[in-house]
Amino acid sequence: MEGIIIETEAYGGARDKACHAFGNKRTPRTEILFSVGGVAYVYLCYGMHHLFNIVTGPLDSPESVMIRAVRITAGHEAVRRRRREGIKEKGWCNGPARVCAALGIGKELNGHDLLLGEKIWVEDRGVNVAHRDVERAARIGVDYAGAWALKPWRLSWKMG
Repeated sequence: MEGIIIETEAYGGARDKACHAFGNKRTPRTEILFSVGGVAYVYLCYGMHHLFNIVTGPLDSPESVMIRAVRITAGHEAVRRRRREGIKEKGWCNGPARVCAALGIGKELNGHDLLLGEKIWVEDRGVNVAHRDVERAARIGVDYAGAWALKPWRLSWKMG
């Protein structure tokens, strides 16, 4: 199956109070964030939902981008089987937990190299999105981060 990432949320590393590695906090869960960019950071949220991030920083700088929404472009039948019956295609991947459920992303992909393309990968398909078609907004679910929660680091492609 294939899809186009249409919504993301950035995390600014050790200085970002919304980042799991705020203050350079290194734990078994966050260690992957300190890798060189290009690997998957997959974790369990609320003990029930997997969330998928792409590590983006240089070595030892825990920056990442959460994948919040994807538009499926191929493999519709496989995604349909993974999602609950009755969910319309529009709702398959419109939230970070739904992205993981629809694409079959779980903790076994944590640390997976997204540049090699063995099980999951990210590639440039040459799609250019006009600035006017990108909406910037505050991040979701990080109110505990104070002023950092208000950063306009959630980007959505408004496809019309």
